[in-house]
Amino acid sequence: MKLRVIRMVLLSTIIFIAGCSYFNSNDGDRIAVKVVDVVDGDTIKVQVGGKTETVRFLLVDTPESVHPSKPVQPFSKEASNYTQELISSAKVELELGIGERDKYGRLLAYVYADGQSVQESLLEKGLARVAYVFEPNTKYVDEYESIQKQAQKDGVGIWSLENYVQEEGYVSIEPVASDDELGSATSDECKIKGNINSSGDKIYHVESGRYYNITNPEKWFCSENEAIEAGFRKSQQ
Repeated sequence: MKLRVIRMVLLSTIIFIAGCSYFNSNDGDRIAVKVVDVVDGDTIKVQVGGKTETVRFLLVDTPESVHPSKPVQPFSKEASNYTQELISSAKVELELGIGERDKYGRLLAYVYADGQSVQESLLEKGLARVAYVFEPNTKYVDEYESIQKQAQKDGVGIWSLENYVQEEGYVSIEPVASDDELGSATSDECKIKGNINSSGDKIYHVESGRYYNITNPEKWFCSENEAIEAGFRKSQQ
């Protein structure tokens, strides 16, 4: 009798633990969820299992648009809007990662909208980078990196900005120069913008350049020769 009671308690415990996980079947299974909010490009809120959960997309990172200590970064709004566009009227499913949650309690998942990988779509558009690659959640990293390489080659989205994407994340493309690097010329006198990026590269931008309007100049030049003589190179785009 005593042994029977112990067995019943153990069985009840196993059933309870299994019920605490949204997935208790084979790897690769997906669970349908209802999206209630898009936090930013790589984070959403969903209803699942009778409660609201925050979901962080596995293996990708989009620029910050809602970070409490960081300014809104280039292409962050585009990433958020694109994620919204993908999932707003779609059937959304999650394939949870191994371990399911990060240190903040967020679900870690591969996200699908009408069967299409949201991570792959963000990478293809140049609105995310492959990041936070940690075992054992590396299932699709090879596919993601292949898509990222094509986006880099095409120079789309985040890859259109020189030195914006670094190994540690997205960095400012408008660093502050020291006083001895500032020029005396102003925008009223000269139109060529000199910028020193986070890697220390000195780059100048002409008005017809792709990055001209978003570049915050540390130095103004009246001619390209003047910029070159000061040690700056022309922006490649």
